[in-house]
Order: sequence, then C-alpha cells, then structure tokens
Amino acid sequence: MISYFIMGIIAATTLNYRELFESNNLSCLMRPFDSPLIFAGPSLQVIRGLIFSLALWYFKDVFLFRKYGWLKLWVLVVGLSILSTTGAAPGSIEGMIYTKIPILDQMKGYFEVMPQTLAFSAMVFYWFKHPKRVWNIVSIVIVSLIVFFGAMALLMQAGSAN
Repeated sequence: MISYFIMGIIAATTLNYRELFESNNLSCLMRPFDSPLIFAGPSLQVIRGLIFSLALWYFKDVFLFRKYGWLKLWVLVVGLSILSTTGAAPGSIEGMIYTKIPILDQMKGYFEVMPQTLAFSAMVFYWFKHPKRVWNIVSIVIVSLIVFFGAMALLMQAGSAN
C-alpha cells in the first residue's frame, strides 16, 4: 500500500492523470479524477494486498531466501500482474491487442507501475532481511493514515449525496 500510494501521487501529478482520465481514450474506462473512489483507491488496496499475500506465501522461499530475491519477486509481479493479465487491462499484452487505446498511451502507465512494483519488491525483501520493530510501527502508521483518508473520502461522498 505504501509504495502504491507514493507512486500514485507522483504519477498523478507528473503524468497529469486528470487530463489522461478525461481523454477520449480513457474516459469510458476510468472514473473521473475527482471521484471519491479514486481518492479511496489506495485504502482499498488492503484487499489487493491480502490477495498478493495469499498468492505469494507459497513461493516465499524463491524470493525471500535466495540471492536477488527482490529481483525475482519483481519479475514475477511484472510478468503476472502487469504484462500478462487475463483481462484486457491497459498496458498488458491483452490490452494492446484487444483495446482501441493507442499503445503509447497504454505504456504511459509503465512510468508508475514499474517503479511501484520495484519499490514493493525491494521493500518486502528489505523488510524481511532487516526486521526491526521500527519498520513495523512506521508501516502501521502510514497504512492507517492511508486507510483513514480513503474512508474520509468515501464518507464525504456519502455526505454530499444526501
């Protein structure tokens, strides 16, 4: 969640996601940039994190106990969750084949997802190899703040709908 949140903020500002989400290519696919669900998205990554945890648990020996484990984890994540999704997600091989979104527009997302997944892989590996209570505390505080602000965005949406 932490790497996702940080890279999302960087990408949203540097890649001008507001304009990109409202472009003809993506407006039918993406919610408006000011949608409360966009703001709540990082906090909802708890669900994705649980799925990742369950899926990766059985393969932990491959990337936690071996040399270059962080790189092996990153290649696995990139291969299965970015390039080779089973649906036609933008930026995936399926997306490039089956969607009308220009390939260069799809590849813009790589500037966010490649560094984010690399940071995720490195952070998981480092956290495991150098366990310190401070990392756990800092992580809990940051994740709690992300969830809190996501919940607040949804509550503000519910309040404005009434």
